[in-house]
Amino acid sequence: MPSSSPRTLYTLSLTPDQADALANWCEAHAWSFYDVPYASYAYRGEDVNVVRYSSGKLVVQGKQTEWFILNVLEPEITQKPQFGLEKLEYPEWFRPHAGLDESGKGDLFGPLVAACVIADEAMVDFWLQNGLKESKAIASDARLFEMERLVRKPKGVVVETAFSGMEKYNELYAQFGNLNELLAWFHAKALENAWQRRSVTEGLLDQFTPSKCVQKVLKKDGFCENFVLRQCVRAESDPVVAAASVVARATYVRQLKHLSECASLDLPKGAGVRAKEMLQRLIEKQGRESLPKFAKMHFRTISGK
Repeated sequence: MPSSSPRTLYTLSLTPDQADALANWCEAHAWSFYDVPYASYAYRGEDVNVVRYSSGKLVVQGKQTEWFILNVLEPEITQKPQFGLEKLEYPEWFRPHAGLDESGKGDLFGPLVAACVIADEAMVDFWLQNGLKESKAIASDARLFEMERLVRKPKGVVVETAFSGMEKYNELYAQFGNLNELLAWFHAKALENAWQRRSVTEGLLDQFTPSKCVQKVLKKDGFCENFVLRQCVRAESDPVVAAASVVARATYVRQLKHLSECASLDLPKGAGVRAKEMLQRLIEKQGRESLPKFAKMHFRTISGK
C-alpha cells in the first residue's frame, strides 16, 4: 500500500455552544462565509473549509484539515483531543455496509448514474489514511479519476454502478414519469448487484427525496428482508458513501466524454448557460431529432415544461 497522506476530510458532532464558538472564531479570523444547503453556517479559510449542519454535524475539508483540527478545533473549540478516534465517534463507518450515491441528476447531457460500494473497516482505514474525498470536493476530472482508483484499490471492495444509454434513459423516464422513482430503480439495481457479490445487513443512502423510494423498489424485488437501508442528508460524511459518490461521478464523466466524441462537440456538465448554448449547437449540427442520444429530454431546457 502507498504511504498515508494527511487527512483532508474530518467529521464530528458539535454542541450548540461549540458551534457558536467556532462561528465566532471564523468571524474573528476573517474567514469567508458562504451558503451550503441544510447548513447552519459554512466558512472558507486558507486551504480548509468548515460546514456545520443543522443536525449538529461539522465537516472540515481541505489540505489544511489536520492543521485546523490540531491547532484550532481541539484546543480552542472542543477542548478534547479526539482526532484519529473516529472508530469511537463513528463506529458505523467501520462496520461492513453499503454506501449509495448518484451523479448526473442535475446535468442536461449524459446519463444518470447510481453507484453502490460495499466496504469494511480495513478499506475505510485505507481510504482515510490516503485522503479520500467525496466527489463534490474534487476540482478536476484528473483528480476525480485518481480518487476513483484509490476507492477501487483495497482488496475485496465491491463496486457496482447502474445506468443506461441516453436513448434508453429517455424511454425509461417516459415509463416512470418521475425522476426520483427512476433514480430509486437504478439505486436498487446497483445495490442488488453489489449485494450478490458480498452480503451485508445495512446500507446508507445519500438522501435525494424524503420518501423511501429505494426501499420500496427493494421490497418489490423481494430483496433481503434483514437488510436495513438508512438515508440521510449529507451522507457523504460516511467514507463508504463518499466512495460511492466518487465512483458515480467518475462513471458519469467518462460517459459524458464518450457522448462528446460521438457528437463531435464538447458537451458540458451542468445545465447552465454553457449547456444551453451547446444544446443549440447540437441542434444546428445534428438536428433536434438527435437530442435523445445525448440529453435528458425531460429537462425544461428542452421540454419547456
